[in-house]
Amino acid sequence: MGWMADETGLEKRQANYVALTPLSYLHRAAQIYPQREAVVYGTQHRKTYAEYHDRVTRLASALAARGVKPGDVVATILPNIPAQAEAHFAVPACGAVLNAINTRLDAGTVGYIFGHGGAKVALVDTQFLPMALEAKAQMEGDGPEIIEVPDASTGHAATGDHPTYEEVLAEADPAFDWIWPEDEWESIALNYTSGTTGRPKGVVYHHRGAYLNAMSQTVSWRMGLYPRYLTIVPLFHCNGWCHTWMMPLVGGTVVCCREITAPALFDAFADEGVTHFGGAPIVLNMLVNAPQAQRREFSQTVEVFTAGAPPAPATLKKIEPMGFNVTQVYGLTETYGPATECTWQDGDWDALEGDARAACKARQGVGMPCIEAVAVTDEALAPVPRDAETTGEIMFRGNGVMKGYYRNPQATEEAFAGGWFHSGDIAVHHPDSYVQITDRAKDIIISGGENISSVEVEGALMEHPAVSLCAVVAKPDETWGEVPCAFVELVEGKSADEAELIAFVRARIANYKAPKAVVFRELPKTSTGKIQKFALREAVRG
Repeated sequence: MGWMADETGLEKRQANYVALTPLSYLHRAAQIYPQREAVVYGTQHRKTYAEYHDRVTRLASALAARGVKPGDVVATILPNIPAQAEAHFAVPACGAVLNAINTRLDAGTVGYIFGHGGAKVALVDTQFLPMALEAKAQMEGDGPEIIEVPDASTGHAATGDHPTYEEVLAEADPAFDWIWPEDEWESIALNYTSGTTGRPKGVVYHHRGAYLNAMSQTVSWRMGLYPRYLTIVPLFHCNGWCHTWMMPLVGGTVVCCREITAPALFDAFADEGVTHFGGAPIVLNMLVNAPQAQRREFSQTVEVFTAGAPPAPATLKKIEPMGFNVTQVYGLTETYGPATECTWQDGDWDALEGDARAACKARQGVGMPCIEAVAVTDEALAPVPRDAETTGEIMFRGNGVMKGYYRNPQATEEAFAGGWFHSGDIAVHHPDSYVQITDRAKDIIISGGENISSVEVEGALMEHPAVSLCAVVAKPDETWGEVPCAFVELVEGKSADEAELIAFVRARIANYKAPKAVVFRELPKTSTGKIQKFALREAVRG
């Protein structure tokens, strides 16, 4: 289909076909933006694209000299510091596959990932070196060779027990020839899911998906040349939503941020002129609730991609007047991070204000350019009516979907059953084609036969001025089977009690949906700011 009657001489050639890879973005940027600022980290690290390219080349050379071959895995246990950004290009530049590991994992899980992924080398921040060594000690075999990455800003000096990152770069070959993928389906990254039960699954990305996802987000974000991007999303989470691979495409600057605090973020907006960042709604809450003493004035509008959980309309209403334009995006590790966007509809939506405007912005939206199709289907994989009421599971198809789960063919087949990637998220489809999550399948509360969306209850709670953050889970109940139980963090300096919050919710949604109990406590969170509802479910079950 699509072939001409005579294709003689129309083969793929070196001149007309090149495998897609984000490596080409940095290679190009070093040629056309050599003196532009590429990566900054406080006052101690400010590198141009020429320097960035050189450091990437040296790291690729050093890894190859240590026996890393094409197809091998190189792990990192690093926060959002320059070495992590450099590894995102250097590891594939030597033909290897990057396995960026969550710095908050326990040694047992890291040891499993080392072994399952087969990492040959690991770049490890000195702060996390004890955990990495314990992980190696628990493994069968030697585990990966460690290259230590000290960070002067933390006070953790190099131990002297391992070659250090800068020593390795200094000894490497600056003329090393990058190894380019012959096939864009070749693997570029291996990311382990943070599953709540069992061992994590290894999600495999290919060069084509990373290239297209990064490029498509420049369109989705309405991004021109020379943005300044703040690394709030951990680079070990979906490779930072592919944003580090994206920045060289537009001659942008990666502003590294190790500790995510309100003062650090406001300093970045004011001092570094940050124009873009991505993050979970908890980051928005942090900014909204920051005391005046921690805030800084800045003149630019900061474009924000937020994902991880549907942001409460109350949060969206508060943050936009502060100088932020928020776009809701949605995705999973299996979709390279963001896969849908709440594209703003000029004209139709511009006149919306308050709750109506926030409600539109809280939708998960439509597929990004690298996603061919987004559907909401019933159990038979038939599309649900686009009536904004009938729920189904969100399904994906397109180039922005993973290759599959590493060394787990059964899980891969289950995830791709019926020709779609199954997200596990429950949503409705609006008449205008926008999807909106109502809950994770496992988070739906079934009370007396009625389905209650925890997201709806959380949205009502977040309207209360004393509520900073909340999560609603199912609590076992002898009469109703299960009922909503709310866990709440209060805004510093404000107060509310259980009866007040329950009455507040009942005034906004159906009474049976209101929480039957409210627990005031700090909420457990992942390294990306997602609330760990599984821990809360365990708490209410005793």
